[in-house]
Amino acid sequence: MSKNSLSKSAQSGAGSPYAHFRWNTGLGILAIFVVTFIVTTSSITLAAEPAKKIPVIFDTDIGDDIDDTWALILLLQSPEFDIKLVTTAVNNTPEKAKIVAKILQTAGRTDIPVGIGVQHNKRNHRQREWVGDYKLSSYPGTIYRDGVKAIVDTIMKSPKPITVVAVGPLPNIAAALEREPKIANKARFVGMHGSIYKGYGGSSKVSAEYNVRAYPKAVQKVFAAPWDVTITPLDTCGIIHLRGDKYQKVLKANTKLPKALIANYRAWYKQGILNSKKDLSKEELNKRVNRQINSRSTTLFDTVGIYLGMTEKLVKMEKLGITVTDDGYTRIDKNAKVINCATEWKDLGAFEDFLVDRLIK
Repeated sequence: MSKNSLSKSAQSGAGSPYAHFRWNTGLGILAIFVVTFIVTTSSITLAAEPAKKIPVIFDTDIGDDIDDTWALILLLQSPEFDIKLVTTAVNNTPEKAKIVAKILQTAGRTDIPVGIGVQHNKRNHRQREWVGDYKLSSYPGTIYRDGVKAIVDTIMKSPKPITVVAVGPLPNIAAALEREPKIANKARFVGMHGSIYKGYGGSSKVSAEYNVRAYPKAVQKVFAAPWDVTITPLDTCGIIHLRGDKYQKVLKANTKLPKALIANYRAWYKQGILNSKKDLSKEELNKRVNRQINSRSTTLFDTVGIYLGMTEKLVKMEKLGITVTDDGYTRIDKNAKVINCATEWKDLGAFEDFLVDRLIK
């Protein structure tokens, strides 16, 4: 050992200033390590915590148009939601409930209750070929015969605010407000309703949109209730189609929900042809069905309602006073209650990509 080394070693003994320096430095390093560990551990913990799910009730007139089925599959494939209840709206609601129940059972989501909404007739729906001989008694989960009561009870008993997403005419929601007006204090409403600046097919002429026109008094009641109301009118929902590679991804997906979706689409489209052209040969019928099913979707209005239930990122929102007329129009009226309206897409292509990714995951 050299003299210099020996001197340095001696100087660093107990009682020397070097010992004090080494002790403080050691404490500093230890403190930095502890703080870094705590911050890092906290960050990992926060990252691991799941995002809070949105409690949702889905009210659908499934079985009339096929876009409700696309919307239900999108809902099931969206982890942002905690699905509390699915209710069927207008026409033959008990038969429509079979579609919902069978899809939920296919998805392995029989924890979700099904509510039968207000029945207006016993008209057959167009997806009965897919439903087959399925019975509601076969559903392992809960079936509420009074879907309106189920809506009220679900909202009133929830410790968290409920998002009500409705993509059809609104007799169920209007009836729920009639039975218990206080549900508006514990929920918000998101709907596929109306026509603000554009009509069907992107027309510059506004339309009396079906969901409003069918039961305008119900829509008037729902929009006027003291809750937050958000809608996708035809301006944004009326231009949603999947074609080309985007549609082919859904068509060719080999998992159970996309396969059930396409099977429902096929049954629905086929029955629509049979309802209008009963004298077609089987060969011609299959040719027409395959041509449609293998090429594109119909207009997927209702999927935007599901999207707005979780985010507004890709749409331009306007706060507009909206009056619902007795003949089914949604007119801008500065003196009316303000409604949150999705009037334009910021990035329609991004929404289509989102939709495809969710449907096939």
